[in-house]
Amino acid sequence: MNILHATPAAAVPFDELIKWYTLEGFPHLAYHICAVDEEKRIVDILFKFDANSQIALHRHKADYITLTLSGELRIYRPNGELKEVRPTGAYVSGTADGEPHREGGGDQDVIAFFSNRNVGDLVYEILDDNLNTVATLGMAEFKALHSAQGG
Repeated sequence: MNILHATPAAAVPFDELIKWYTLEGFPHLAYHICAVDEEKRIVDILFKFDANSQIALHRHKADYITLTLSGELRIYRPNGELKEVRPTGAYVSGTADGEPHREGGGDQDVIAFFSNRNVGDLVYEILDDNLNTVATLGMAEFKALHSAQGG
């Protein structure tokens, strides 16, 4: 994992210009799909995580790059223990099939850019507390969601 930190003086100026979407059954999370490129196997997404909340337990099934644009992105282990804090400006690259985790905002909502690379069929595997797969989100689902956005 590669982390670089910087702390810009201003918040993300375009937040109010982004049309945010939600998925039923996924509280504390909004998204905007920027691009789905099947040929290059890339899915780029902006996520907005609610402050002081955690999203569903999941595992990344594709390599990824994240950039925290506003706020503080918190990463939690499956048992709820805080694992990592990524402040505004943090750039992180990771590989597929890493440790299952939850993400959430710090004391304010957080906006982060996720670029999923080398996507096969799956991007995310949604897990229950016993680490059993309960849902998956892949290239096909993100393509349909992107299309529904008018993309």
